[in-house]
Amino acid sequence: MGNRKAPRTADNDAPVTHGADDLPMVAVSSYNLELRNKQGFIGDRANKSAFRDALDTWRKRIRKGGDDPLGDVPTDALSKRDIDALLKEEDTEAAALVRAAVDDFAVELAEVLMRYLKEDAWKETERIAVGGGFKDSKTGLMAIARAQLLLKAEGVKVRLSPIAHHPDEAGLIGAVHLIPSWMLKGHDAILAVDIGGTNIRAGVVKLNLDDDTNFGKAKVWKSELWRHADDEPKRTATIEYLIRMIEGLIGKANKAKLALAPVIGIGCPGIIAADGSIARGGQNLPGGNWESTHFNLPEALRKEIPRIDDQPTFVIMHNDAVVQGLSEVPRMRDAKAWAAVTIGTGLGNVSFISKTDQNPKPK
Repeated sequence: MGNRKAPRTADNDAPVTHGADDLPMVAVSSYNLELRNKQGFIGDRANKSAFRDALDTWRKRIRKGGDDPLGDVPTDALSKRDIDALLKEEDTEAAALVRAAVDDFAVELAEVLMRYLKEDAWKETERIAVGGGFKDSKTGLMAIARAQLLLKAEGVKVRLSPIAHHPDEAGLIGAVHLIPSWMLKGHDAILAVDIGGTNIRAGVVKLNLDDDTNFGKAKVWKSELWRHADDEPKRTATIEYLIRMIEGLIGKANKAKLALAPVIGIGCPGIIAADGSIARGGQNLPGGNWESTHFNLPEALRKEIPRIDDQPTFVIMHNDAVVQGLSEVPRMRDAKAWAAVTIGTGLGNVSFISKTDQNPKPK
């Protein structure tokens, strides 16, 4: 990921390195691996579309010999809840069909993970946390469990487990781990943003440092979700809407007398440069052109929200899979090397090395 020169905060007081390798409690050994085979990026074999492709493939095969147990409803029209409901009817063809798709997807997921584990940054990995929207379903949990069995059967001694927090919250809670806890003493919460290819979430994350100085008790207090994929906004309109979301959350925090730290933590797809620009990988973001050399999201937010609680705004951004993975830091303290994948529009990936001194204090 190369050497980075740290820019400065708005008040020129502390260094800010967006997309940093060196974080307070972990080192990021890799993220956003773009491994390819003849068919393209291997991660595309295990994103949320891949499961629906597997289900659709089974439906087409079944129609060759009889009726489709799911009828005429297009696969893309089935929600996660619809698909999970089919599994409850255990002895039906519909349930068997979903299980067949789960098995096929789990094979692909296991094979992708085994390929990642051949990379130098992943070779010592002891545990892999699996997140993203697909995890938030019975179908997704079955696929994760099935992939774990397949890894064991191949002699791969890596523990696979779902990310503990709800997908809507993990990408917000992880943002607190971008910042040393000593910098946030005296504050109750920070603002966090999770930008994805389908949704944008913004929230207030309570730190609860009195209960755990390493953010093990951090929780989302309030959040808002915008499904931008339905509106297809331009980039400028997207930023304007996001600013309104953040300002609304600041108002709610002030009304509740929460002491907000002057911090906005952001998770965003792609390779994040030290200055906060997106070097590559932002092609699924709304409105396009997020990788322009003339656009910088942290600067855009700081310009429109220059102060929080009468202090200069500090914006810190990293890759969205990194941030979602960071939500697992409190549960990975016993693992020296660990990783996370997020199953969503794409397959996000990140690997970490835990630090011995997980929360160093300034001298």
